[in-house]
Amino acid sequence: MEQCYPFEALPLPYPYDGLAPYLNAETLTFHHDKHYQAYVEGLNQILEKCPQYQSWSLNRLVTEYAHLPQSIQEPVRNNAGGVYNHGLYFMGLCPGGSMPGSRLTAVIEKAFGSFQNLNDALIQCAMSQFGSGYAFLISDAWGRLGLVKAPNQQVPLSSRMCPLLAIDVWEHAYYLQYQNRRKDYLTALTQVIDWSFVEHRYADVMDATRRRGQRG
Repeated sequence: MEQCYPFEALPLPYPYDGLAPYLNAETLTFHHDKHYQAYVEGLNQILEKCPQYQSWSLNRLVTEYAHLPQSIQEPVRNNAGGVYNHGLYFMGLCPGGSMPGSRLTAVIEKAFGSFQNLNDALIQCAMSQFGSGYAFLISDAWGRLGLVKAPNQQVPLSSRMCPLLAIDVWEHAYYLQYQNRRKDYLTALTQVIDWSFVEHRYADVMDATRRRGQRG
C-alpha cells in the first residue's frame, strides 16, 4: 500500500469469474471496475489540485489525513480509505481459497482456538457492522490477532495495528448476487480467502516489529 499519486486500481490477480460460484463475474466486475475505480479517481482528483501532497503514500494518507488542510481532510479520508480497503479486500481473495500455513495456524489457534472459530468470528464481526463498512482481521505490533469492524471507509491502520484482511460489507460488494442475504455472502466468501496473502502480511508486521526492536 505504498502507492503514491497518481493512484491506480490494483488489477485483480484472478479472472472476473475466478471466484465463482461464491462471487460471480458480474459482481466482481461492477465492484472492481466501477466502485473501486471511483475511489481511485476521486483521490486523484483531490491530489491533482494539491501537488504538495502528491508524494504522500496511501498509508500516509489514511493515517495522517488529519494533518492535511481541513477542506480536504474528509474527502481524502473517504477516498484514500476506499482505495486502501478495496485493494486489501481484492488481494485477500483467490480462486478456491487457500489454507494458512503452520506458522499462521499456530497464531490463529492461540487467538481464536481454531481456524473454524476464526471463520465463525469473522462472519459474526461482519454481520454486526450496521450499514456499510468492513470487518478486519488485524495484528497488533506484537503479533497478536484480533477482529475489528469499521464503518464506511475507515482504515484500522496505525503504528500499533495493521489490517491483514478486509471483508467488505457495503451492499455493492454482494447485492447483485446475494441481495440482502449478507450472511450467505459472508459464508461464501470464507471459501475464497487467500490465507497465504494474509500470512505474508503478518510476516511483514513481525519483520517491522523486529526492525523497531533492533533500532531501540
